[in-house]
Amino acid sequence: MAGHSKWANIKHRKGAQDARRGKAFTKVAKEISIAARDGGADPNFNPRLRLALAKAKSVNMPNDNVSRAIKRGIGGEDGAHYEEITYEGYAPGGIAVLVQCLTDNRNRTVGDVRFIFTKRGGSLGESGCVGWMFKRKGVITIPEEGIDEEEFMLQALELGADDVVHEDEMYEVTTTLENFMAVKEGLEAAGIALESAELAYVPDTTVTIDDEKVAQQVLALNEALEDNDDVQDVYMNFDISSDIMEKISG
Repeated sequence: MAGHSKWANIKHRKGAQDARRGKAFTKVAKEISIAARDGGADPNFNPRLRLALAKAKSVNMPNDNVSRAIKRGIGGEDGAHYEEITYEGYAPGGIAVLVQCLTDNRNRTVGDVRFIFTKRGGSLGESGCVGWMFKRKGVITIPEEGIDEEEFMLQALELGADDVVHEDEMYEVTTTLENFMAVKEGLEAAGIALESAELAYVPDTTVTIDDEKVAQQVLALNEALEDNDDVQDVYMNFDISSDIMEKISG
């Protein structure tokens, strides 16, 4: 889990950059549309939409954009019809990669994803080649400031969390899919400010990268995939040693 926590922090910083560029609006709008299409427009009865709306709020997405995305999802506005596709492959160093996409053109997306893998030293694999290495879980991150570690861990576990990791000035809480909303809403009800809350693919085990060049290649592949408009999320099973991370950050 420690590797996931460290990489999650990288993703959060990337998310902040995307928000500043406005790229996050496109991705969140797609997620809202799909959630509304599959579960209806009322977030009280649609947990996925509730999560998507929380994500929209976190990137300061305008209400008009949110409304249009919901209407598009339930058929109130003409627009693209998105389908969900997951691609699997390998990054440099044999790192497993899952790429979740929402696309209105499957051929365009698979071509783009394959090109990104190849250009960045990875390879796109067959369906199922690495998916078995990941489990779908709830992941909640919380800044450490002002939080007592022991008290917080007990609180999270009592709410139904599976695990709590404290690393890189953040707490990462993992849950089962069934307990995710209860833990999230319980922490919010206790007045705890969440950095993020999402359903994610968490690796069963991680591969430690202790080579600076490989680490840079893996992070470059991650960034290139995340920059594609059809890509919603990227998950990998790597950890980077503290020494290497320091060199890269420096």
